[in-house]
Formats: sequence, C-alpha cells, structure tokens
Amino acid sequence: MSGAGGAGGGARADGGEPGGAGRTLQVSLNGSRGAGDGGAVPLSPADLAESALAAVAAGAGEVLVHPRTPCGRESLSPRVAGPVLAELRGAGVRVPLSVPAAVAAEPDPVGRLERVRSWTVLPDRAVVPFAEPGARALARALLERGVAVDAVVPLGGGAGPEPLARFLAWGLPAPGRVRLVVELAEADPALVAGMRWLPPVPVLFYGREAAAWPVLRLAGRCGASARIGVGEVLCLPDGRPARSNAELVAAAVESWGAPRGDGRGGLTATAGSR
Repeated sequence: MSGAGGAGGGARADGGEPGGAGRTLQVSLNGSRGAGDGGAVPLSPADLAESALAAVAAGAGEVLVHPRTPCGRESLSPRVAGPVLAELRGAGVRVPLSVPAAVAAEPDPVGRLERVRSWTVLPDRAVVPFAEPGARALARALLERGVAVDAVVPLGGGAGPEPLARFLAWGLPAPGRVRLVVELAEADPALVAGMRWLPPVPVLFYGREAAAWPVLRLAGRCGASARIGVGEVLCLPDGRPARSNAELVAAAVESWGAPRGDGRGGLTATAGSR
C-alpha cells in the first residue's frame, strides 16, 4: 500500500515524481470514456495495463483506473475490479493504483459499502466523491481495509459548499492516509488561496476538458500534485488529439514545470498553512 507522505503543513503527495519532490502526477487511464471516444482510450484489461506502463515510463507516479464490465459499465464488483488491478500489477505497474468508489459504479450507498468490503484484491487508493451521499461512511470503510482515500471536492463553477463541508465534518480520522483531491472548474488562483484555512492535508488538483491543462499548470505553480489522462481530456495543450495516455503525461510533465511561490503568501500547494 502507498501512503500520503511529505512534511510540514502544506499540500503533500506520494512519491518524488518528475516535477518536484513531494508531489506526484496521476494518470487517469480511462475515466468515463468508451470506444466512441477514440483510439486513445484503453478498453480491455490488457490495453489498460499497456497504457499504464507507457504512462509511468512517461512520468506518471500514480495510476487511476475505472474498472468496467465487458459491456462497458463501471463496476465495484470484486469480480471486475480485482482482475483489472491484478492485470496491471502482473504487467509490472509498480506505482500506486487507484479506483473510484462512486455513484457511477454503484448508485446505492449501502451497495458501495458492501462492494468495497467484499474486495479480494485491494487498490492502493480509492477515490471518494464527497458530493455524493454516504461519502464519509465509505471513506471510513476503505481506511479500515487499509486503502488510502482520495476525498474529491469540487470548487468553482456551479459547485456548492456541501461537499467541502462534508469533508471538514469528517474530521480526518487518518490524516496520513487521506488526500484532498480538488476538481477545479477553472484555473482560478483565488480558489487555491481560499484553501489556506483548511486542515493540513496532501492536495491534488485537476480539471476536466477545457479546464484540464490550465488547472494542471496552476498545480505546477503551486507545487501541487495533479491529474491528467484521457479520463479528463482528449487533446494536447496545443489542441491536437492525443494518441495515448503516455503522450498526455509527457506533455503534462513539461507543462507542470517546477513549483514556485512568491515568498509573500502567494500561490503555494499548502492547504491549512498560514
């Protein structure tokens, strides 16, 4: 299992991957994409493993994969998630593996709890959207199984305050095993600056579609972890269609750059530092 590392009160992340010590670049292999989204989307477990290996070679420090049934439906079933994780590890993917534990895979909150408690092959991390009902109970169940939690909170756009309020009310029962994953609707530095009053916890930023690359660059300026991959965006920064997750990761490593701060309380990756 992988743990969330780092020191101090700022945003921290697993690994020392390209782009700066104490932060990582996570590749989202498939997300909600399907065959109709083009050839860059890996579909079969073997394709997912091949894509993951190439993405890691390009600079990814973590892999997020959405397990699917043969008909393409997302699933938390141990008969679906287990073989996908085993395929990736068997192929030689040695970085932390993450799966989503979300409504898209199991609409019923009680059903989600039953699924994760029945897993026979465990991921290193699981993504828990705090905008969805039952998030705190699900996160506790994952931690009890030894699975680190990525607590997803949307900020900006039409996102309301409820997901962040749920996360704060949870009380961080295992701070070293919890990371705050912030989905930014846009690359707004004010949203990042507003996180300074949050508890000290590792942070990962990501955006979707048109927001993906601006948010990744913002994460780079903050020294924060970030996510990229066909699960979030299908085009490279110059607008060309990406041919693979590895191509997106390679472009992300270049765009991510070196973290920087202004030394006067400006942009940093710190949640909870004052």
